[in-house]
Amino acid sequence: MAKVVKKIIIVGGGTAGWLTAAIIASHHKSQTGNDLTIILVESSDIPTVGVGEGTWPTMKNTLQQIGLSESEVFKACNATFKQGGKFVNWVHGNGDFYYHPFTVPLGYGRIDLAPYIDNIKDYAEHTNFQHAICESGLAPRSMAEGEYQGSCNYAYHLDAGAFADLLKQHCKAKLAVEHVIGTVEQAHVDSQGNISHISLADQGSIDGDLFIDCSGFASLLLGQTLNVPFVKLDHVLFNDRAIAMQVPYTDQHSPIASHTIATAQDSGWIWDIGLTHRRGVGHVYSSRYMTDEQAEANLRRYIGPQAEGLSVKKISYQSGHRERYWQNNCVAVGMAAGFVEPLEATAIMLVEISARYIADNLPVNDTIMALTAKRFNQQMEYRWGRIVDFLKLHYMLTKRPEPYWQAHCDPDTIPQSLQDDLSIWAYRGPTSKDFNGPNELFPAASYQYVLYGMGFSPDYSQHAHLYQQQVQATQILNRNVQLTQQMLNTLPPHRDFIEQWLTHSQQ
Repeated sequence: MAKVVKKIIIVGGGTAGWLTAAIIASHHKSQTGNDLTIILVESSDIPTVGVGEGTWPTMKNTLQQIGLSESEVFKACNATFKQGGKFVNWVHGNGDFYYHPFTVPLGYGRIDLAPYIDNIKDYAEHTNFQHAICESGLAPRSMAEGEYQGSCNYAYHLDAGAFADLLKQHCKAKLAVEHVIGTVEQAHVDSQGNISHISLADQGSIDGDLFIDCSGFASLLLGQTLNVPFVKLDHVLFNDRAIAMQVPYTDQHSPIASHTIATAQDSGWIWDIGLTHRRGVGHVYSSRYMTDEQAEANLRRYIGPQAEGLSVKKISYQSGHRERYWQNNCVAVGMAAGFVEPLEATAIMLVEISARYIADNLPVNDTIMALTAKRFNQQMEYRWGRIVDFLKLHYMLTKRPEPYWQAHCDPDTIPQSLQDDLSIWAYRGPTSKDFNGPNELFPAASYQYVLYGMGFSPDYSQHAHLYQQQVQATQILNRNVQLTQQMLNTLPPHRDFIEQWLTHSQQ
C-alpha cells in the first residue's frame, strides 16, 4: 500500500530553508482538511553564507503568497528596490556601461526595435524608460501606488541575515512550521534507497516522508547521504572565490542606487548593492587568475577610504550543480542543489522556483513521488542550462584584453547551446520563440539587453523583409521619450520614497 506523504523535514535554515518552508506551508495552510506537518531542523553553530542580497521580480509574488506585507519586509530587512543591473566596464573597460532592466522594452512581443536604432549599444535607453530612472536614482513607484505595485517592474535588495530571521519568525508564528535546533549527525537510508529518519546530536531522531536538503554547500542529504554526483561548471564559469564587505554610509541621507552595480575587474567583477543603512560590496573572481590578496586590494581600492578598518568575509565555492536534484524522497533546494556566481541574482530565485514546484506538486504518496521527481529533475536541468548560458553571455562578448576575459571568449568554454543561439542571432535578435515557454528564468528581453548592451549587432539585411515597420517603430521610440520624461518628472528619489512610505505606513 502506498505511503501517504504527510510529514516534511527540511534540513537547514537560512534563506533557502525558511523560504522553502514558508512557500510550502502557506500553500497548504488554506487547504481544507490539510494535516501536513513541516519541521525545519537547523544547527545553532553553522553560519549561513548570507552574501547574496539581490532578488528577482518573482519575489514580489512570493512575499504576497506567504503573507508578508512589503512594508514589513522593508522595515525588518533594511530593504531597497532593485530595478535591474548596471554592468560597468564589461565591454572595453574604459567606462562603458549598459543596463539589464527588469521592465521589458516597449512593444515587446509585437516588434523588435533593435533594427530601428542607430547605435544598438544604447538599446535599453531607447526602448525602456527604466534606464533613465535608474541613472537618476529614482524609485520605481510613487506614493500614489500601493504595495507590490509600481510604474516599473522591480525586485529587492535585502539584508540576507535579517530576511532569514523574518521568514523564521513568520513561519513559526503564522504558518505552523515546527522548529528544531539541533545538529544532524546522520541520515539513515532504508532498503529502497529512501531516507527514513535523521539522527540529531543528543536529541534522538526525526522521521519523515519527504526530506528537503537546504544544508548549503555541504549537501548533507542529497550529496553526502544519497551520493548524487556533483557536475562541475568551472570550465564555463571560471570564478570560484568571493570576498564581501559591509560599508556604512558616510551620510544618512546618501542616495541609494535602485539597481545592482556590477563593475568588471581584471579577473572578475565587483558587486555594489545599496541597502538603507549600508552598502554590500563584494569581489567575485577566479583563483586561477587572481590571488586573494590581489582581490582584497582591488575591493578596497574600489570602495576607497571608507574601506579602512573594515573586515572582509571570504567565501570559496565551486560552480556547478547536482546530477539530479530530487532522488527518491529527498529533494535539494538552494546551494545544496547547486551554485553559480551572483551575477544575475539566480540563487534566491531558484529557491522560490524549487519550493513552488514542491508546493504545487507535493506527491500524495510515495508511488507518485518518482514521477514527480522525474519531472522536477527535467525542469531543473533545463533551467540550470539556461542560467549557465545567460551568465556566460555576459563574458564571451567582451573586448577586454586581459587573459581572464580572453579565456572566456574561447569557444571551448562556451556551451554548444549558446553557440547555436548566437549563430541564429547573428542574423536576427532573440525572440520569445527561441525559448520553451512562460516559465523561462530569463526571457528574450533579458538576452536582448545583454547582447545589444555588449555591442552584438545582428546582420538584419538577410531578413530585411521582416523589418518593414519603420513608422510603428518610430512611434514606439518617440513614446519612450515621452514616458521617460513623464517618469523623471513624477517619480521620487529612491531614499526619499522609502523613508516617506515607511513613515506613512506606520500611521
